[in-house]
Amino acid sequence: MKKYIFLSTLILFLFSKNTIAQISHIHCGKVYTMEDKNPLTEVTIVVENDKIIDIKNGYSDENDTIKTIDLKDKVVIPGLMDMHVHIESQSSPNRYLERFTKEEADVALRATQYCERTLMAGFTIVRDLGGSGVNVSLRNAINQGFIKGPKIFTSEKSLATTGGHADPTNGMRDELKGDPGPAEGVINSVEDAYKAVRQRYKNGADVIKITATGGVLSLAKDGSGPQFTVEEIKAVVAAAKDYGMITAAHAHGVEGMKRAVIGGIHSIEHGTYMNEEVMDLMIENGTYLVPTISAGKFTAKMAEKPGYYPKIIIPKILAVSPKIQATFAAAYKKGVKIAFGTDSGVSFHGDNADEFGYMVEAGMPAYEAIYAATMSAADLLNITDEYGSIKVGKYADIIAVDSDPTEDIAQLKSVKFVMRHGVVYKNEE
Repeated sequence: MKKYIFLSTLILFLFSKNTIAQISHIHCGKVYTMEDKNPLTEVTIVVENDKIIDIKNGYSDENDTIKTIDLKDKVVIPGLMDMHVHIESQSSPNRYLERFTKEEADVALRATQYCERTLMAGFTIVRDLGGSGVNVSLRNAINQGFIKGPKIFTSEKSLATTGGHADPTNGMRDELKGDPGPAEGVINSVEDAYKAVRQRYKNGADVIKITATGGVLSLAKDGSGPQFTVEEIKAVVAAAKDYGMITAAHAHGVEGMKRAVIGGIHSIEHGTYMNEEVMDLMIENGTYLVPTISAGKFTAKMAEKPGYYPKIIIPKILAVSPKIQATFAAAYKKGVKIAFGTDSGVSFHGDNADEFGYMVEAGMPAYEAIYAATMSAADLLNITDEYGSIKVGKYADIIAVDSDPTEDIAQLKSVKFVMRHGVVYKNEE
């Protein structure tokens, strides 16, 4: 009997030891909570385990039982969110060959670096909009603490029509093309749409992405024509809703965007040729634009390098890339809701903050650009109860820079401090 009492006591002791709260006091010189445009000054953010439990005026007394983090000479904001990345891969001249030569393990091991670079750049949450399925494993590995990276909301495999932008067999020789269907993310009917969404759910997706028009980097001539019917899009959205998933639509051309918005898609990605009719539809339906100006800037630069892209892609790059920033400027001025997104993977991971400069250059005030990457992004993902601002009860996703990013947006390209879910991943002087 004494033996069992001893074992029970030991188990209770070990359990209580492992559940002792870890408390950190972050002394902040200036804080933009994103709940209010006016910053707080000289405050202490109290973090218990992974949540913010208090925000106190002044600096709390330091003691040996509480971890103190000194950011008195820094400007603190919530962790940033990028609503359009491809975390599995990164642009290179070998990209099109590598899909035939790289194993899934090769993809995953490389991607661990992309995940860490993204987090170290201050992006604590990303929405991954299409890969091979390795993205689901990356999300799980980060959640389980095996690798460093942002919290990932992934679409697993993007959905396309036959020959569409995300048809995985584009550019292959005939005997390799086959006839991919819903299991591979290719749909050609309402029934296919339901099956493809359900397959994504089965495979572990968090969100759903369709390619509503042709694309720039796929091995196909057309980059702007519509590739889904309205009925197919409505079916995708309805099926996604059944499983609690939001939807996104890659779209360059006007007709494809119109169909996507009418079909109930939550966000338009890129939006290159968007006109006022589409903008009005988006405002009416509350649809977000995720502009990805970085992708246009990057591809235009790399297209100047002989052999970097296949020849069939070059005319599309030259047509699309110069327009994205101007379209964003017009949409912002019109009143379309904006959520921050870069298309990193098309551009280099870790350079995500370049997008802020392009947004400000196009006329968006710096504070609003930051808001687009915090509260607006959280709203798009339906996670504002837990993320997007520095507020009691929310997760402790916190970053810091040397000086005020609302006065110098380039500060966000040099993040000095990164905390995700209460864990410090970066702390530079």
